Amino acid sequence: MTKFNFKNKNILVTGGTGLIGRPLVRLLSARGACVRVAALDIPESPQPGVEYIQTDLTRLESCMKVCSGMDVVFHLAGVKGSPLMTKTRPASFFVPMLMFNTGMMEAARRNGVERYLFTSTVGVYAPSEVFKEDDVWASAPSANDRFAGWAKRMGELQAEAYKIEHGWDRVSIVRPANVYGPHDNFNGSSAMVIPSLIKRAVAGENPFSVWGDGSAVRDFIYASDVAEGMMLAVETGTHQPINLASGTGVSIKKLVEIITGNMGTKPEIVWDTSKPSGDKKRVMDISRARAMGFSPKVSIEDGIHRTMAWYRQTLSPRDKICRAMEQ
Repeated sequence: MTKFNFKNKNILVTGGTGLIGRPLVRLLSARGACVRVAALDIPESPQPGVEYIQTDLTRLESCMKVCSGMDVVFHLAGVKGSPLMTKTRPASFFVPMLMFNTGMMEAARRNGVERYLFTSTVGVYAPSEVFKEDDVWASAPSANDRFAGWAKRMGELQAEAYKIEHGWDRVSIVRPANVYGPHDNFNGSSAMVIPSLIKRAVAGENPFSVWGDGSAVRDFIYASDVAEGMMLAVETGTHQPINLASGTGVSIKKLVEIITGNMGTKPEIVWDTSKPSGDKKRVMDISRARAMGFSPKVSIEDGIHRTMAWYRQTLSPRDKICRAMEQ
């Protein structure tokens, strides 16, 4: 395939009000695209020149409607939550993802969309220290990720099925690592590790208690870097799944030190070794992404600084108001 030009193209971004969707919409608009966003919510400050449609994408008719007239679809809509939420509310992950993943790709195929980006996840991989794209189908997803992991694997298989039966080979697949940044989910009951730690640090928790001994290594990537990788995947028309990550990994200990180091007064850090640390190392191989031209721009230090600054300015005051009302 020749390199795709986004200028003047009609582009749909599902989940375009979320963590990755917002920077993606900005980047696409800057490239001259005509952007439509389909999501469950409409932002308080919508981006000028962008069409927003509030809709439920678990319904095929809704998917068909938002896909009508589109040249490209970036399917980012998803259900994000903590390991605790996965254990206690697995159907809240599994069922909606199966429904809107299947419906959106089917709607895109029926509408003759030129290119389609399917957002998979690091959760499709079995436990390993380094995740390589071609290893996915050799085993099952990790037990901790099995619901979201299998739902995303079904989307990847759907793309393969369309290629075999209909000759529709327009789908690019990306597998982001642990994504963070402004507009992340900071809800205490469902937040992932970075937003959860940031919220507690900014709230002034001291001593600052963290599960495990801090030795576990994870791969984190800033949201705008993922957005750029997604655009690159569509531009090049790649058909191979692509890992989007830092490719290096950072220990939880270093992560905590970066977060607390951004505080005026650094709290005492207490490692609760009675709690599990999880897998020792989970890092994504990004050789294939680099060959495509991808290179992450935002370091973990800079990304944490930006995210904490955004949180303090945007969400932290609201949290204080909510706590005051509850008292």
